[in-house]
Amino acid sequence: MYAAAQAGWAAAGVPPAPIPTVPLPASARLALAVIAAAAGAAALASRRTAPGRGNPWAGPPLLLGFVMCAAGTTGAPMQFVTLVSGAGAEGVAAPLDVALHATGAALLLGAWLAHRRRGRGRCPRCGGAHPGAVTGRLARPAPSRAPARVRVAAWLLLGGLLPWAGVKTVWTLGGGALGVSARDWRTGAGDAAVADATAAAGVDFTVLVAAAGAFLALGLLYPWGQVFPRWTPFLAGRRVPRALPLVPAWLTALTLAPYGCALLAYAALAAAGVLPPPAPVPPFTGPAGLTWMIAFGGLAFAGLGLALLAGAISYTARTRPACEGVEAPA
Repeated sequence: MYAAAQAGWAAAGVPPAPIPTVPLPASARLALAVIAAAAGAAALASRRTAPGRGNPWAGPPLLLGFVMCAAGTTGAPMQFVTLVSGAGAEGVAAPLDVALHATGAALLLGAWLAHRRRGRGRCPRCGGAHPGAVTGRLARPAPSRAPARVRVAAWLLLGGLLPWAGVKTVWTLGGGALGVSARDWRTGAGDAAVADATAAAGVDFTVLVAAAGAFLALGLLYPWGQVFPRWTPFLAGRRVPRALPLVPAWLTALTLAPYGCALLAYAALAAAGVLPPPAPVPPFTGPAGLTWMIAFGGLAFAGLGLALLAGAISYTARTRPACEGVEAPA
């Protein structure tokens, strides 16, 4: 599906841009289609490899395909916010492109891990070193909390959201901050049905989305992220599918963390005079307020991204299943 979509967009001459304002030429889309087809063939070939022998030709296409798809998920959080806010999107091609990249990254990562385990003579499903065919069901570990140091680090990182969310909330409630009035902020905010509705209720939509991201990060740290809690309608007590929190957590973390760190670095260098200050853009009238907002945004995005990254790493390790009756590898 991925290869067909890339080839189709290349033939149509109007391929979507995986990163805003950075469209890919048709030749690049065709190259992506070829890599995807090679990765799919490698995934099928790796399943026919005898345990412990490995297939030296399957690993590189799988890894290259995963890197290609992971790189194409850069705009996933932005696409999600745009769609949910009611601002719409320029057609369905761009969000579909990001969805195909995300799906390909998840599937190819699993295929590459299974291939690597087969080559080492281990179970392709759980990674354990047990003999015999894989026929039993996967046993999942009991719900658990992340280690204390991970929880403390995640809470501190999530605190980076407060300055940015505070400024946005002040504007939403009609106040002024960083030299910008609420009226000027609303004028430059654009038109989005859902975002306008939440603003009318006194809640900035982007702050609401950030709160959802913080909720996801906390779910990765505590047992209620592995088993639906009692207050969940119709699902209380059921096991949370492992991919349900992990896929959005990894996608968001790998995009927000480097973006936020880059914003923080720029704001610090601009404030120190090493780099030129940002040119004022409406509703900001001077570089000082905009520099502070860039710093607050970097602190928020880096904090949320790194908190999700820490939680996702811990959640991945704590929820790793093992074949029934076999001890999970350390």
